[in-house]
Amino acid sequence: MRVYVRHPSEFPVALVRDGNHPVNEQLQDVSPGGLCCRVGEAYAPGERVRVHIPLGSPGFMTEGRVVWCHEADPGYRVGIAFTNDVDAFRTRMVEQVCHIERYRRYLQAEGREATPEEAAAEWIGKYAERFPGGSK
Repeated sequence: MRVYVRHPSEFPVALVRDGNHPVNEQLQDVSPGGLCCRVGEAYAPGERVRVHIPLGSPGFMTEGRVVWCHEADPGYRVGIAFTNDVDAFRTRMVEQVCHIERYRRYLQAEGREATPEEAAAEWIGKYAERFPGGSK
């Protein structure tokens, strides 16, 4: 049974396993409890990973534990739970940044250029009240 609402995403994520080099993967969705991403090779439940989502500066970095891994076409989908409670608040910020970046890309597709700051101000004015647990 799902405890947290997941927010879809399509951003890159870098995963580091046991001191190896970061592997760039594709973030699928993120919630206060963790995230799901597409990966090229299987991960074992219980495996520890470091997660880096390069949105903003310096981006979002945290430790996680693999909860599940399922075959997908192509590769695998892996669910990673955050391992400390502080990350729940930080994740809400990442969720909002993902929504704002998606909104900025939407504006670009509509022929309107906006800086990240302009897109953030506009998104907050239009959607922050509807963001789960959010307010202006």
